[in-house]
Amino acid sequence: MKKRIVLHFPRRLVDKPIVYKLVKEFNLEFNILKAEVNPKEEGVLVLEIEGKDSDYKKGLDYLSSVGVKIQPLSEDVIMDRDKCVDCGVCVPLCPTSALKRNEHTLQIEFIQDKCIACGICIKACPYQAMNISL
Repeated sequence: MKKRIVLHFPRRLVDKPIVYKLVKEFNLEFNILKAEVNPKEEGVLVLEIEGKDSDYKKGLDYLSSVGVKIQPLSEDVIMDRDKCVDCGVCVPLCPTSALKRNEHTLQIEFIQDKCIACGICIKACPYQAMNISL
């Protein structure tokens, strides 16, 4: 199983080796896709985690038990179709090809499973059609 999640660390946990335990105690592999961690403030990590279903569940249960808020990455990245005019400015800038132009409809499509919440599309979109709430 491989999933992308967002972890919100409360102030008291920012300097603790919480994510290390996912590898050591729960046999999970992770890739940090984005990190915003400041001493004495909340920390946010966007991770891609891979491992057995049972280990994944145990690892997430552990994170919850110590006070880390967990949510799927897809809850954070949103495309507002009402604002998008399908100009395509975002498409060549997306490093994971999560944004692409449909050849038949010519509309821009957002593929959430590919998104790593890098924020490039947010800065590039002149119509503010992409939003991230990390």
